[in-house]
Amino acid sequence: MAPPSYMGLSGRPLSLAVSAICTTGFLLFGYDQGVMSGILTSDAFADVFEETRNNSTIQGVVTSIYDLGCLFGAIFILTVGDQLGRRRAIIAGGIIMIIGTLIQITAYPGHAPLAQFIIGRIITGVGNGMNTSTIPTYQAECSKTSNRGLLICIQGGTIAFGTLIAYWLDYGASYGPADLVWRFPIAFQIVFGIIVSTAMIWLPESPRWLLTHERYEDANNVIAAIRGYEVDSQETAFERGIILDSIRASGVFGGKSTPFKALFTNGKTQHFRRMLLGASSQFMQQVGGCNAVIYFFPILCEKFITPGDHNMALLLGGVNAIVYAIFATVSWFLIERVGRRKLFLWGTVGQGLSMVLAFGALIPQTQSAAIGTCVALFTYIASFGATWLPLPWLYPAEINPIMTRAKANAVSTCTNWLFNFFIVLITPVLVTNIGWGTFLFFAVLNATFLPVIYFFYPETARRSLEEIDIIFAKGNVEKISYVKAAKELPLLTDDEVEQEALRYGLIDTAARGAAKAAVHSNEKTQEEDVSKRSDEDVATSENKEDA
Repeated sequence: MAPPSYMGLSGRPLSLAVSAICTTGFLLFGYDQGVMSGILTSDAFADVFEETRNNSTIQGVVTSIYDLGCLFGAIFILTVGDQLGRRRAIIAGGIIMIIGTLIQITAYPGHAPLAQFIIGRIITGVGNGMNTSTIPTYQAECSKTSNRGLLICIQGGTIAFGTLIAYWLDYGASYGPADLVWRFPIAFQIVFGIIVSTAMIWLPESPRWLLTHERYEDANNVIAAIRGYEVDSQETAFERGIILDSIRASGVFGGKSTPFKALFTNGKTQHFRRMLLGASSQFMQQVGGCNAVIYFFPILCEKFITPGDHNMALLLGGVNAIVYAIFATVSWFLIERVGRRKLFLWGTVGQGLSMVLAFGALIPQTQSAAIGTCVALFTYIASFGATWLPLPWLYPAEINPIMTRAKANAVSTCTNWLFNFFIVLITPVLVTNIGWGTFLFFAVLNATFLPVIYFFYPETARRSLEEIDIIFAKGNVEKISYVKAAKELPLLTDDEVEQEALRYGLIDTAARGAAKAAVHSNEKTQEEDVSKRSDEDVATSENKEDA
């Protein structure tokens, strides 16, 4: 019997299709991050939205209000994500982004254009917040252990490619008529939204979400389809059993939604600590200065490096985006070999030193010295792209257990958008008022990240999601740091994961038996229903023949 299929695909092709759509979702995210940078200070944009002309505060509000919408979208997933499911949340997120984009591009002078544009930005942000809260979880729950980190890193890395497309589309559109300058770049994101929302209609739901909601037959089909197994094969049953053990250990077997109070529990599962680890990675990504550079690179260049030359500032922004995209691919080759901890640490050092160079080059207040700031911004975005760009999207999705994964990942994303909003809002004001002190501010913040990462972030490379649960149980039971627990615990096979879970009390024999009994009972009922329908069909056929 052939494996079940979705979109006519199964096994590796289906897994690639899932990854491709997840990647497109983050390509859209990156595009949205970069699209405003090239049009915000253009005359064509200011002619429609007069309030933004030479007003750094209003420019910051117009740009950052999108991030506030993203925060609302993440909060929505935090509230109802478990009930909605991964697949439907992504479809809804894409549709909402399209609606928000249409509202933005139909703003015209004389009809409160700025208010309409801001409303559109917020609605687009809501859709993106939903997607960025859901897509990493969906990808993690559909991936194999061996390539989970790579796939989510590729997904995170495509943020840079989305920004690259936005920067150069902005630059090209700047030579066109007034409406093309800003309406077309904003409208172009609809293409990505249509691809994501349409394709997800035919892709499978997460098998872990299905099992949590006791949809065993659907989960079997998805596991078999994604892995390329037969539905009734031993491999399908074994993988399902491992996931069920994890669900039973989390305490939500058969549950429809994780209660919020579960996020604040500790014990062997360490839900609260794990939520803080994921959320802190998103916090540090934002306050490290990345969006000050990504959103405002042309503005920074025009202020400090190429005063009054808007075209050169746009061109340098495009080159910076190329550097960003190139270095974003570096993590793809390092994430499993080097591991998460080292990349976090290396990236922090690179970012901090770049910010030191940036503010140091501005102190003499000469044009030649300011070139050093340009170099520093390039080295910053290279360091960020290779490390901090993808890692905070991967780490929360894998560090949190199945019981709290959706909600904890949404908390992480809420943290991202809250501080994204804050940094994007204050950056134009900081640049205007304290100049080179802006870069000193970010340099100091990066220095504070190092001890947090070194002492509190356990390594998760090459670990299954269920294996990571063992790390925290080991640290709790043996009263050792979780960083040390991760170092001491060898890589485990599926059988060893089950044994270690029993050893550390994550599951017990009775609980495991009850979980399996529930599944077998459900399957038996389904088989009896099929058999009953078959007998009824035979009886109907015989009656027809007798007649």
